[in-house]
Amino acid sequence: MRKIITVNFITLDGVIQAPGGPQEDTSGGFQWGGWVAPFSDEIMNQKIIAVMDQPFDLLLGRRTYDIFAAHWPHYNDGIGKKFNQAEKFMVSHNAIPLPWQHATLITGDVVEALQALKNTDGPNLLVYGSSQLMQTLLAHRLADIVHMWLFPVTIGSGKRQFADGTLPGSWKLTDATPTSTGVIMTTYEPAGALQTRAIESKPPSAAELERRQKVLAEDAGL
Repeated sequence: MRKIITVNFITLDGVIQAPGGPQEDTSGGFQWGGWVAPFSDEIMNQKIIAVMDQPFDLLLGRRTYDIFAAHWPHYNDGIGKKFNQAEKFMVSHNAIPLPWQHATLITGDVVEALQALKNTDGPNLLVYGSSQLMQTLLAHRLADIVHMWLFPVTIGSGKRQFADGTLPGSWKLTDATPTSTGVIMTTYEPAGALQTRAIESKPPSAAELERRQKVLAEDAGL
């Protein structure tokens, strides 16, 4: 059975849009593309290489596929060679041509198709970017490993990793590597249901009980 492994550069406020360059993805008027390069160092480079040294296929959303397909076929060394040789699975609501070699379209019932794809023989599936696809993966608990490489910047607007698809749940931290430039490269795996409890075990005060009743009344529109 394959695993779905997501890989995203992410800002402190959760943005994953256009990390690679100013013109990578300007949709929505986004003007802050290229926020990764100033923080590159050898630690980050080695981590990226380590992820890509394992056999993989690519699973991409429509826009990320278009970005990759316009770029990587023209770079056939290092990362480019791995991407060009990999099988690509592109998720889209519409049937469209796929000019990049070794590409397969996933459309229709995407969740059912992704579950079926995970059950086939083959290497793990790497997801880069693909903000809309990320919401589907999170909403249906299809992501098995989540690499989040956290950058010490805030942008305020843009496509986010955790948005409409996020469900309550717990995550296990399996790796955390700080770089020399302040990036923290983390890896998480799902760890079951979200656990909650009060910090203090003392009985609530009368003032606290009154506050709770006030909140309930406000929520009910009273």
